[in-house]
Amino acid sequence: MKFRLIKKLGIICPKFDQSIKKMSRKRSFNQRKFLTFLLCLTIGIIVSSTAITTRWTVSGSPTHTYKTSWIGNSFGGGKDWVQNNIEAMYVAANGTVYTNSVWDEAGREAGIYQDGKIIGMANDTHGWSRTGGKAVTVDSKYIYLAITQGSIGKTEKDYPPDGTTWYCVRRYDLSGKPAPFTSGRGWDKSMLIASTKGEITGLATAKKELYVSDSAANRIRIYSTETMQELRSFSVTRPGAITVDQKANLWIIQNKKGSNPAKILHYSHTGKQLPQEITKVIEPTAIAIDPQGRLLVAENGPLQQVLIYNVTDKPVQVGTFGTKGGVFAGNPGEVQDLKLYGITGLGTDATGNIYINSNGFNRSGTDLRKFSPSGKQLWRLLGLLFVDNADADPQTDGVDVFTKEEHFVMDYSQPPGKQWTFKNYTLNPFKYPQDPRLHTSPDATFVRRIQGKPFLFITNMYSSFLQIYRFDTSKNNKVAIPSGMFVGTNGEGKKSIAGNWPPHQPAKGEWIWRDRNGNGAFDEGEYDKSEDYPYLGGWWVDSKGDVWKTLRTQDSIGIRHYPLQGLDANGNPIYAYSSMQKQKTPSMFTDLRRIEYFPETDTMYLSGFTVDHPAKGDDTGVVGSEIVRFDNWSQENPTPRWRIVVPHDTTGKREVSTAAMSVAGDYVFIVTFKTAEVHIYNAATGVQVQQFKPGSEVAHESGWIDIPHGIRAFRRSNGEYLVFVEEDWKGKVIIYRLMG
Repeated sequence: MKFRLIKKLGIICPKFDQSIKKMSRKRSFNQRKFLTFLLCLTIGIIVSSTAITTRWTVSGSPTHTYKTSWIGNSFGGGKDWVQNNIEAMYVAANGTVYTNSVWDEAGREAGIYQDGKIIGMANDTHGWSRTGGKAVTVDSKYIYLAITQGSIGKTEKDYPPDGTTWYCVRRYDLSGKPAPFTSGRGWDKSMLIASTKGEITGLATAKKELYVSDSAANRIRIYSTETMQELRSFSVTRPGAITVDQKANLWIIQNKKGSNPAKILHYSHTGKQLPQEITKVIEPTAIAIDPQGRLLVAENGPLQQVLIYNVTDKPVQVGTFGTKGGVFAGNPGEVQDLKLYGITGLGTDATGNIYINSNGFNRSGTDLRKFSPSGKQLWRLLGLLFVDNADADPQTDGVDVFTKEEHFVMDYSQPPGKQWTFKNYTLNPFKYPQDPRLHTSPDATFVRRIQGKPFLFITNMYSSFLQIYRFDTSKNNKVAIPSGMFVGTNGEGKKSIAGNWPPHQPAKGEWIWRDRNGNGAFDEGEYDKSEDYPYLGGWWVDSKGDVWKTLRTQDSIGIRHYPLQGLDANGNPIYAYSSMQKQKTPSMFTDLRRIEYFPETDTMYLSGFTVDHPAKGDDTGVVGSEIVRFDNWSQENPTPRWRIVVPHDTTGKREVSTAAMSVAGDYVFIVTFKTAEVHIYNAATGVQVQQFKPGSEVAHESGWIDIPHGIRAFRRSNGEYLVFVEEDWKGKVIIYRLMG
């Protein structure tokens, strides 16, 4: 079960698997149930070195000098990191940016930024069944933050009763400390309960009044900012974000629902609807008034721009900000200063500078930018990665690095944390609305070249699928095109993926989808189907493009090999159940987990729990207790060359276990689950040669390793090893650089 250190020992809230990405997980492959609460575990990090270049040896073994670096976040950690997925923001006249996120793994749901720096955060937004939200506003005295407060069971303190959730406005002073009030709720009396039915979708203040969008009740509620008592309310259907114009009247986004389109409505502060409205918008997500009194609207539809309206009388669009089409204009996917993507936040300061946050799509990550009124980018903060890992393009010797949605270009001559440039955003929801990354929660990428062409293979936290993407390099298109997908069998005899996506999937069993007509959509007649044991241990894609997977405790034939059958006319890899090969599980394994095969040397590495070192309970997400190397794998009954016993749970407390493994060059790399220690073994002998932790460059800290492929190693042509390790606590991927 994975939770983060919080300031007070207590019970912490679960994370939602799709919208927030990860929930607490019961280690059972018969069913995946989410636990609601656990006591927080206090984790201490012992700082053993402050040097940039670090050595941590295994007694009697040679060592490799290594440096710690990272990608995906503007800051390395400690007190500084950019939060996950800003959902709303408010910009003060002096350029201070106040933000709100539903979830930040390290507890910065509400960050405060200025001049490209982190200057603070709202306290106690995390844990104790509490999360952030999708609205924030500020006046001269207070921050008003939309939060969600769930129940925590029996307690004498003021929490919701079981089965009830409070959708609150929590009041803070401008430094980020809770500001209680006489009628306040919660243990510190700083919460205003606006609803028990649905989240708050908009906040604004004017003349000592706080305006709250209670979308579930289709009402705008008005409260005194001093007493937080409700003064009045009025009806608005599906109210969203709110801003107040220079006449103290309200502009309110009316969110779309089904066939009902979005609008922007105009109301007096007393609740009288005014005749002005804006209807020619598709996906308005944020709204603000600039110093000239113009209305700015974040249009998150295909335009991906800020629309600018003169609202002195009847609203007239007088301009736009940002490149039309956003990141998908020009060379699709190529990141540039004025190319936006997935806009969630918008604001201006007193001098007319414009602040915009892009989250990407399906919560890709934070991209917060400040622009001058003329459109010059003045600063930018990035927090792009959450529960993700990276891999290097073998053809570019590690210069091109990919995560599930981002393409980074590396310059290894630069200092740690400065080596990466966010070059391309590879997901396009408008051209490929059925892209699996929009409908699932993928976590880690394999980068492979097949016939010289680049492909991404992406799996998830439960190893339940493997997604395949191709690139149309002939058109300088940087977007990854949905190409194929493997999905495992549902153990209850139902569809492999519940819900309406993807269309036309088989009613039961497992399937392989291939984009036969090249349109990136799941069309009828594009599925190959079968049925197999439902519980998977891991995936692998070898250098030839063959796909491998392991089945956990299924009889004695638990390895599936899908040889690549070539590329079709649209450039999609071809795999089929008719060519699938079943291979025996070596007899020492009782529960097979990971697999990595190297066709150049006919070498197989397998991991899992064994007869000699069995599992304690059912720890579903880990490597197991042993890694075994087999030479001459394709021959009949190969015998092990060596067996390594890796850190694993022997007590049932799961304090020690190995989360992931990766083989590259002359070494086998593993990373432990809770402590994020990397252990290195000689691939020829199985002897451990080194182990190390995150260095001072990332404040000697890491979150837990949450995914089956949370470590990925790559050997460059100069002998250097790049070791990528998931670090979602503070929104990045750690890179260890070791000279071979």
